[in-house]
Amino acid sequence: MAQIGKLQAQTEIKSSADKFYGFFKNHIKRLVEMFPENLKSCELLGGGDELRTGTVMAWKYDLGTRLEAKVRVQALNEENKSFTFVFTEGDVLKVYNSLKAKLEVSGGLVKWSFEFDKANQNAPNPDPYLDLAIKVSKGLDDYLYNN
Repeated sequence: MAQIGKLQAQTEIKSSADKFYGFFKNHIKRLVEMFPENLKSCELLGGGDELRTGTVMAWKYDLGTRLEAKVRVQALNEENKSFTFVFTEGDVLKVYNSLKAKLEVSGGLVKWSFEFDKANQNAPNPDPYLDLAIKVSKGLDDYLYNN
């Protein structure tokens, strides 16, 4: 039986939505430098540094244990300043049949949502992923606001 769920969180930002969105789109690999305790590496497969629909990223990260994942940009909307990311490979898919993350930036808010399908009824909700997304959002906002 499917164990489908959704988690959401948001945080206020002081930097502009354009600046925040632009950083994710054009400099996402720099997050590794900014959050080395959690983000170990990010490689955009197929070259380039800018996210586009279809871009695949290979991530190495730490959520209490070292993990790896490939994540594809399923959708990118310049007008709404949003990204939809789908986990396509990696450790996370041992716990979830599917995991999708959406980032929306507007009106002084960063909103994250995670949709997931647990691989079994004992699988936990992906709270650590949501917590990390909010941590990165707050830290990135501080950096963008002060620089």
